Amino acid sequence: MPKEAIIPAGTGAPLAPYVPGALAGGVLYVSGTLPLDKDNHVVHAGDAAAQTRHVLEAIRGVVEAAGGTMDDIAFNHIFLRDWADYGAMNAVYAEFFPGTKPARYCIQAGLVKPDALVEIASVAHIGARA
Repeated sequence: MPKEAIIPAGTGAPLAPYVPGALAGGVLYVSGTLPLDKDNHVVHAGDAAAQTRHVLEAIRGVVEAAGGTMDDIAFNHIFLRDWADYGAMNAVYAEFFPGTKPARYCIQAGLVKPDALVEIASVAHIGARA
């Protein structure tokens, strides 16, 4: 099955060999997204809520570049550096998913950038409306 790379305008170079999103068969896979600026510097150091907002805005950019909306996200993989940030992440997360929530999991993990507090990867079904 052919796949299309989804790279929103203004996206910085990836840290490794990947693209921000890959669309195949109407399914969009959004790579693990860290709170990075276009030069790959961590933004909002020490602020899990602000980092979560930055990450979800970046994910929204990938989803919209593929022709979808945040409502198309069916599953999120959430990684937190510290469980102490769970409440702050959830408060912001709820703002981005006010209706039917996607399925998800959340684990504590070391992240590739030491100042990053949150990373989220998503799966969306573009154009598939019930």
